[in-house]
Amino acid sequence: MPSPYRALFARPGTKSFSAAGFLGRMPLSMTGIGIVTMVSQLTDRYGLAGALSATVALAAAVLGPQISRLVDRHGQRRVLRPATLVSLAALAALLVAAQQRWPDWTLFVFAACAGCVPSVGAMVRSRWAEVHRGSPDMLHAAYSWESIVDEFCFIVGPILAIGLSTSWFPEAGPLLAGVFLAAGVFWLTAQRATEPVPHPREHHSKGSALRSKGLQVLVVTFAATGAIFGAIDVVTVAFAEAEGHKGAASVVLAIYALGSCSAGAAFGLLRPAGPAARRWVLGVLLMAVSMIPLQLVGNLPFLAVALFVAGLTVAPTMVTTMALVEQHVPRAQLTEGMTWTSTGLAVGVALGSSAAGSVVDAAGARAGYVVPAVAGALAAAVAFLGYRRLRPAPTRAGAPLPPATGGLGAHDSGSSDTGERVA
Repeated sequence: MPSPYRALFARPGTKSFSAAGFLGRMPLSMTGIGIVTMVSQLTDRYGLAGALSATVALAAAVLGPQISRLVDRHGQRRVLRPATLVSLAALAALLVAAQQRWPDWTLFVFAACAGCVPSVGAMVRSRWAEVHRGSPDMLHAAYSWESIVDEFCFIVGPILAIGLSTSWFPEAGPLLAGVFLAAGVFWLTAQRATEPVPHPREHHSKGSALRSKGLQVLVVTFAATGAIFGAIDVVTVAFAEAEGHKGAASVVLAIYALGSCSAGAAFGLLRPAGPAARRWVLGVLLMAVSMIPLQLVGNLPFLAVALFVAGLTVAPTMVTTMALVEQHVPRAQLTEGMTWTSTGLAVGVALGSSAAGSVVDAAGARAGYVVPAVAGALAAAVAFLGYRRLRPAPTRAGAPLPPATGGLGAHDSGSSDTGERVA
């Protein structure tokens, strides 16, 4: 392991909470595709399968920030365990309802309740911020490491979910996702030594963390970014099917995640200088530009290369986002602020998937890559126009400090969980 990462795990307890976070984030990449695979096998109704998956994702987007807000007030253990039990019970009920062919409306009720799932990535990154508070270099390495873990989840998770549901029994994929969630959350919350100290209710007198203008820019930009991810997933499956190799879609999408994973690993070895806001805007612009080659795809090998290159822009941009969340959200609302970025991504993924599916139906798979290009342009426009709002606020009690050298703040930091990404 490179030296920055070796130093990162020198602190007691860091390996354990990072490993628990990995298990707890696996459902991000498994639950949605697992539900689609399960329902389509049991009912042969892809429309219902997609609608249920979208219901879980949107419910998580709505409920996630509220759960994180409670975590900031009362602590991870007191909030995450009950929320996880609710989600697991609803997921179990959904599996039974699908298998027993209960009325459709019951499936949607259970799917919405299953969205009561905590943002485990935000919880893990808030622990890193607590452990390495005041050490920008270590926080930079920590966020880079967690971006690697995120992408690894998205490489392995769908393969497990689809493989188990198709080769064992239809409910196996979502069932294993639930097992991962339970194991990860209960293991994480059992580790009290690294749990961030909750903040008294009076620290929340100013309402939601989303009132921060800087965070608003990040969330809206992430909604457009999520549309890129959602559209690419749908269009890539359609393109692979049109090429006569639908099964290759999972490999091509894994290469996309591998590009991001590689960039995250390399980015963690660097010590970037200058304002984090400037680097972030540049990252969003590069992400938008990386969508241009997708308009020229003619075969699967070219698509794989183009997506690998596009993936190189993802993790560094996500890592820098964490530094900006830290700068613009008071410490007492840090976990909530981190989770709002996940909400933006989740909403974007749902919108991007829907738009891409419509374009593919109307004009074919190749035309579908126009959707991520438009989403990238929108993300770049929002980031550019919102750059002024990303300037750090003056120092005040309970607020973040101005950016330290290298663009990372001097206190806690945050994260988002993917969506779909940025799990």
